[in-house]
Amino acid sequence: MRKFLVVLDDSRECLNAMRYAAMRASKTGGGVTVLSIIPPDEFNHWIGVGEIFREEARERIEVHFEVFAKWMRDRQNVNPDLVIREGEPMPEIMAQIAEDSEIGVLVLGASADNKGPGPLISALTRQAGTLPIPVTIVPGDLSKEKLEAIT
Repeated sequence: MRKFLVVLDDSRECLNAMRYAAMRASKTGGGVTVLSIIPPDEFNHWIGVGEIFREEARERIEVHFEVFAKWMRDRQNVNPDLVIREGEPMPEIMAQIAEDSEIGVLVLGASADNKGPGPLISALTRQAGTLPIPVTIVPGDLSKEKLEAIT
């Protein structure tokens, strides 16, 4: 089964990437893996605080994921997997792709503001020739109707 890998973060463009991945998976008989990355711990010298920070981050991610997962299950008949990793985004995305051979497409949402497409897309374009799978970039200002039409 081919899976679509989508990154869950706090960005607005994440929503369109989630929708796109779920709709494509539904129409192609694929799956969705949702990857959320906890940034490196800023409290290394405060071990107890660092553990609390990580636990709170995991809880927040799981609640956020469940909103998307419910929509995917109810509307698209897709049951997504959640993977939570800790580290810098690009190395963790590449590690997830390397570790899960069923991942066939990375889906990212592009920012619609004038500051550029977003840090992940900017970083990926520098590595475009070495990526092991195709990347689908979903415009951040794409309407729900247009998104449904293209999937």
